[in-house]
Amino acid sequence: MELAESKVGGRAVYQPGASSIEGLPTSLQMFHTHPPVMAMPHWHAQVEVNYIIRGSVHYRMNDHEIRLNAGDMCLFWGGQPHQMDESSDDSLYAGAHLPLVYFFRLRLPVNISSRLMQGETLVTSATDAADTENFARWFRYARSGDPTMSDHAVDELLLRLERIVFEPYAMLPEQGKGETVEQLHPQSSRSVARMCDFIAANFLQEIDSEHIARAADLHPKYAMNLFKKCTGMTLAKYVNLLRLSHAQAMLMREGANVLQVAMDSGFGSISAFNKSFRHIAGMSPSDFRRDMRVVNTLSGIQR
Repeated sequence: MELAESKVGGRAVYQPGASSIEGLPTSLQMFHTHPPVMAMPHWHAQVEVNYIIRGSVHYRMNDHEIRLNAGDMCLFWGGQPHQMDESSDDSLYAGAHLPLVYFFRLRLPVNISSRLMQGETLVTSATDAADTENFARWFRYARSGDPTMSDHAVDELLLRLERIVFEPYAMLPEQGKGETVEQLHPQSSRSVARMCDFIAANFLQEIDSEHIARAADLHPKYAMNLFKKCTGMTLAKYVNLLRLSHAQAMLMREGANVLQVAMDSGFGSISAFNKSFRHIAGMSPSDFRRDMRVVNTLSGIQR
């Protein structure tokens, strides 16, 4: 995470940037730090897991709010605009940003995966001291520079997340009870992961459902239906989200040109870029760039 030292209240403010999670939408990143408040909502194309080690935090999600205290863990889809607007002075949290290719390695009931993709948040308090030790170790392994240690950390993290469904948890906002718990077939998970792999490597290029399906050895119609069933969104929407996450970070660069950002992020026209960006951010790319510059100025950031 890129931290800018704020001169407003002496608090650190999280600032998205080209080298942060928004600018690297296909990378897996782990963190273990004091969670800084966010000046504005942001979004990214990964599933996020947060474990609160100490203190408390408050999140504003797209259509609900959540407060978590020490010992709580949450899992949510970062593709929805979200903002941590409160963080106690003593707070400490750990977690990871999981690209979908890793998320679909998880053996979660498909109804949980699809509800997460549709904007719900999974919250559990069924944690213990081992989680505090494990998240710290996974973070160290991920930053070790040793690929074997890093892979081991990811494998352990995924197994820990699978264990969530064995203990009490809640999906927020609460909906009707009694949903059918369906386990995603391993072959389906592998197929979705292959599609995500191809999209991750090519989302800045001109690709469509036929290209994506061919990479996974699937018929285009079947590929589209399978991806929608597993994620709650279309292939086109996911590709678009990766491009928007990339563009969001590019707009933070000094002297960023909106037209150039649109082209470099894989959009075929400025009008398509403006429409897609406004849909997720609630404002135009130009207004977003302007507002973030205001935040930068207030935070004493020199870019």
